[in-house]
Amino acid sequence: MPSSKKVIKKEKNVRKPSNGSGKITRRIPRMLEQYTKDVAPVLMRDFGYKNPMQIPRLQKIVVNMGVGEATQDRNALGAAVADLTTITGQKPRENKAKKSVANFKLREGVTIGTSVTLRSTRMWDFFDRFVNIALPRIRDFRGINPNAFDGNGNYSIGLSEQVTFPEISYTNIDRLRGLQIVVVTTAKSDEESKKLLELLGMPFVKIGQGY
Repeated sequence: MPSSKKVIKKEKNVRKPSNGSGKITRRIPRMLEQYTKDVAPVLMRDFGYKNPMQIPRLQKIVVNMGVGEATQDRNALGAAVADLTTITGQKPRENKAKKSVANFKLREGVTIGTSVTLRSTRMWDFFDRFVNIALPRIRDFRGINPNAFDGNGNYSIGLSEQVTFPEISYTNIDRLRGLQIVVVTTAKSDEESKKLLELLGMPFVKIGQGY
């Protein structure tokens, strides 16, 4: 069984805020604690790993937001960047078109989207909010697609509205925008990744019940 100290030690970028007494304390994300205490031991038992380093874990989460209308509306990009910054707590980078497409009035080098790559503490905090707060807010939500893995243990999911996240106020946005979330894991197979995400709370729909 992996010790909690070994698992948590690998989180190199976990913040160390002051507790007001002059001493530095380590803040462990709630979801990371759950992974360490409850998820990792189950994965090691079920898949028979010989070394704790073999246990799958979250590596990073990439959040993308397309802004195709930015070619016509200069303010669209700024609004998308503001929304994504509010959702993730990290400033996004701009994604530019790699080639021109005349039919879409798109020129090479024009910004058409924005994205954020989350790691360490922000990754675990975002995953916690996404699974436990954002997903249940989706209208008529019954679960997520269990078949959206890429064959390498990574999972992608699209949301049609950024207001799914409670940090975004419907009255303060210029328009509804969809976003894509890619959860990248260290799992070697989709089966291992699916088990990891299930144990962390991802509400997959059972086959035959919607997908």
